[in-house]
Amino acid sequence: MAGLRVSSVMVTGANRGIGLGLVQQFLGLPNPPKWVFASCRDTKGQQVQELQNLASKHPNLVIIPLEVTDPASIKAAATRVGEQLGGSGLNLLINNAGIAKLNLLDKETLEDMTLTYTTNTVGPLLLSQAFLPLLKKAAQGSPGSALSCSKAAIVNMSSSGGSISSPEGWDLMQVVSYRCSKAALNMLTKCQSLGYREHGILCIALHPGWVQTDMGNSVGVTAPLTVDESVRGMLKVLSSLSEKDTGTFLNWEGKAIPW
Repeated sequence: MAGLRVSSVMVTGANRGIGLGLVQQFLGLPNPPKWVFASCRDTKGQQVQELQNLASKHPNLVIIPLEVTDPASIKAAATRVGEQLGGSGLNLLINNAGIAKLNLLDKETLEDMTLTYTTNTVGPLLLSQAFLPLLKKAAQGSPGSALSCSKAAIVNMSSSGGSISSPEGWDLMQVVSYRCSKAALNMLTKCQSLGYREHGILCIALHPGWVQTDMGNSVGVTAPLTVDESVRGMLKVLSSLSEKDTGTFLNWEGKAIPW
């Protein structure tokens, strides 16, 4: 992880699970970011207590209210982050916020499909659009032309469940709306990598593994990976990414996952 040096990072869905783990690990780096922006829907309730405790100890941690399904909320969050950064850009946007509905194929509904797609796919699209000027600014202010997470990057938190050629865990949980949304997120990542390369922004889809979170344990089986193991692995992967990796789909160990 020593190679991952970023001045600023934004993590969505940061009040629990993988998002909270990412925030904790960034703050604990030997050279932590100057700014860590952690977003969540509710910035005052019980669910954000751990994040509030961290913020009281780390003045470089800023909690940002954000509803990823609301364009106005996304715009307000980008404005707030931009104001905090002053004239600097944002190095790293991690689109981590997501939901899953534990529906069987025959029980999937229009409402759940729409909400899941809006949260897991449209949200990262709109967030990346809103934060693009700040990502561009970071890329322009970094020496050299090679792509890296230390320069400017969008990391979309995906899932092997969204792999069309290798849909992991079907017998355990069908979660059709979740799978479809993550498959679409993978295509979005590829599109972003093509569209944003000229701006010096690396884009990647990352599978965190099957992790012991509320979502990961929701099928009644304890997931094999702890949040700490997953996050440490992902940060190691992020520190090693370069030009050749933009537009790829990797797991927490850096191994390629089939589309």
